[in-house]
Amino acid sequence: QVQLVESGGGLVQPGGSLRLSCAASGFAFSMYVMRWYRQAPGKERELVASIPGVVYNNRGKEYADSVKGRFTISRDNSKKTVDLQMNSLKPEDTAVYYCNTDFSASQYWGQGTQVTVSS
Repeated sequence: QVQLVESGGGLVQPGGSLRLSCAASGFAFSMYVMRWYRQAPGKERELVASIPGVVYNNRGKEYADSVKGRFTISRDNSKKTVDLQMNSLKPEDTAVYYCNTDFSASQYWGQGTQVTVSS
């Protein structure tokens, strides 16, 4: 049974930082791309960052233009976790953040974690 469990969300002031983590189980974690999406109220879910199963020389990571230079995605295949380090947070980063992967023609999602950036 595939499970993705996010943690680390919360309330932070503009300019602050948060680190989200996603714990995965039930599949061969290191074989698959992992992604972070977010969905703000009234908006469509958008892809924030992705990371390949195995990272060589820090290559293969991709980011939405809106978060480039501020967010960093990383993974630990031994622990089956994927993290999203978020720095210089802005009010427009407020959203529910979801961990995602796909294989065998199916998409898998976590339950999401709320990030609120507000003074």
